[in-house]
Amino acid sequence: MESAATRLENVRANIARMCKPARRKPEDVTLIAVSKTHPVEAIEPLLEAGHRVFGENRVQEAQAKWPELRERYADTELHLIGQLQSNKADEAVALFDVIHSLDRESLLKALAKAMDKAGKRVPCFVQVNIGDEEQKGGCPIAQVPEFLAKVRDAGVPLAGLMCLPPADTEPAPFFALMAKLAKDNGVEGLGMGLSMGMSGDYETAVQLGATHVRVGTALFGARGG
Repeated sequence: MESAATRLENVRANIARMCKPARRKPEDVTLIAVSKTHPVEAIEPLLEAGHRVFGENRVQEAQAKWPELRERYADTELHLIGQLQSNKADEAVALFDVIHSLDRESLLKALAKAMDKAGKRVPCFVQVNIGDEEQKGGCPIAQVPEFLAKVRDAGVPLAGLMCLPPADTEPAPFFALMAKLAKDNGVEGLGMGLSMGMSGDYETAVQLGATHVRVGTALFGARGG
């Protein structure tokens, strides 16, 4: 069995390798270790290996694991990468440093209100339904410019755009479309970026401009294992 440190080293090396032909710097790509469904004992070896950026899918699961871990690893950055219900906005703002799934006006209002109440601004990625899939969350492509304007008006810090391409489909065209959407809507530079790419396709995503990749299996092994 590979150690957590070895898996981490391998993923970082792959990111660096894909940055070269794209003329990008590896340090411009944030590796988010997706720790959803993994217990504290599975997360600690990555923390011990020096990794500090993690992603969780659910507020409740993160609440059960991270307060204890953060007492020992205070410099950890926690990202919410799963769908967020508006009634969990207060808890999400309290716990997470970045939110990747802002996709509708009701959630925007709830998050803006929660941030005002907490006196804390949490950068948010706008999730785009890049494959136009009914079962998936995300702002429809045609509504992205209008929704981005609303986010800016609400005083919610915009971190960039996020997507999940359709499963079992070549992801490159979807990542390329995301990069174009970002460019067309002024979402590049100034600390904003593109959250796209997971264990199976993060290398392609890096080539096509991802600034944040969400990697679980390649770092933790099989989910829940």
